[in-house]
Amino acid sequence: MAAPLLEKLSESLGSPEPAVRLILSILIGYPFALVYRRFLFYQPATVIHWFHTLSGLALAAFNFGSQLYHSAVCILVQFLMLRLMGRTVTAVLSSFTFQMLYLLAGYYYTATEEYDIKWTMPHCVLTLKLIGLSFDYYDGGKEPSQLSSEQKSGALPSVPSLLEVLGFSYFYGGFLVGPQFTLRSYQKLVAGELTDCPGKPPNSVIPAMERFAVGFLCLVIYAIFSPSYPDSYYLTDEYEAQPFWYRCVFILLWGKVILYKYVSCWVIAEGVCILTGLGYNGVVDGKPQWDACANMKVWLFETTPLFGGTISSFNINTNAWAARHVFKRLKFLGNKTLSHVTTLLFLTIWHGLHSGYVLCFSMEFLIITVERQALTIVRDSPLLTNLANSWLYPLIYVVQQFLHWLFMGYPLVPFCLFTYDKWLKVYYSVYFCGHVFFITAYLIMPYLRKALVPKKERRDKKQE
Repeated sequence: MAAPLLEKLSESLGSPEPAVRLILSILIGYPFALVYRRFLFYQPATVIHWFHTLSGLALAAFNFGSQLYHSAVCILVQFLMLRLMGRTVTAVLSSFTFQMLYLLAGYYYTATEEYDIKWTMPHCVLTLKLIGLSFDYYDGGKEPSQLSSEQKSGALPSVPSLLEVLGFSYFYGGFLVGPQFTLRSYQKLVAGELTDCPGKPPNSVIPAMERFAVGFLCLVIYAIFSPSYPDSYYLTDEYEAQPFWYRCVFILLWGKVILYKYVSCWVIAEGVCILTGLGYNGVVDGKPQWDACANMKVWLFETTPLFGGTISSFNINTNAWAARHVFKRLKFLGNKTLSHVTTLLFLTIWHGLHSGYVLCFSMEFLIITVERQALTIVRDSPLLTNLANSWLYPLIYVVQQFLHWLFMGYPLVPFCLFTYDKWLKVYYSVYFCGHVFFITAYLIMPYLRKALVPKKERRDKKQE
């Protein structure tokens, strides 16, 4: 009965059935959260763990059928590693190796040349959760003085039970598309500690509905405009026949629209976490904060003219996970650039095996490097600082936004088209303009600095 209804719904919406199943599953998190608040908030932890486990398994079965066993296998293996290997480096390395190899094997055997919603999609989220779990358990065995504040907040004082790990892994607010959160946060949720009203369900209905409204608006924007900017248009003769400026503007508009697909899912899922209380982040100036599970800073995403601003506003929890568990733990390398490159390499592999991911993240590194150099020159040059703060700022902002979204869309082309024969065709059509622009900018930055920054400022920088 459900299958024909879903087919009709997907046909009327003009969306593939797996996509409809996914968005319905994210939305179902709201009634699940209401059931938790109304009937389970005061129940024993065991009851709550079972509810989270069974509801998450139901969503997995609804979307992926019998393939839900992949997640169950990895969760069970992770639990056994915690129990049998203890708080050891071996356990962390074994967890990292097993979970990543399982994910990559999944990519290898299921990948196509199109974006498919299959079991590997939530599994990449689960992979980070389980690897993070091994790090947090390891950190729990260290002296508090050896840990950073982030590590202290996630460190586990004792080994979790299998039911705890299952509830944490299958929690309906984060199983399908994230966000990332620690087992310690999940334990506080189950204990009823994540609330602005001690001993009562949190006053989070309105904040949750606000995030739902923003996420739904983004979903509507994507549904309206995405048919006008399909990925497939890049590969048509019509696109290739368009003038150069049109091809560039299409990349700009397509890049802006395509990201709403991710923004909508993340913000709606964040609302589920807020509704349960998992999004509670303490009180600031007497006002409860609900951003603990925020995966998007939507206002910053919409208004920033900087690439760094977009990256810091987008997929926040995954970036924070990578910073905490990869970048900062590579401190022993003694080189921030090398740590940054290694972190981006990890994220590249974690996303999948297509060449497009490699190109996307290498381009991101180049763009961010150039932008940081440019911002340093503007800051240290009195001429450019005065210009940036003058009446010309609105014009500068418009130009910045145009370049910003043009070159945000540019690395997204290989990210979304996956294979080299597709993205290479698009890059040929725009004469590799993004590569030419940023490689040229990188090469001339030292000369611009010499020309625009006073000698005293340059000497002070060298001394630093």
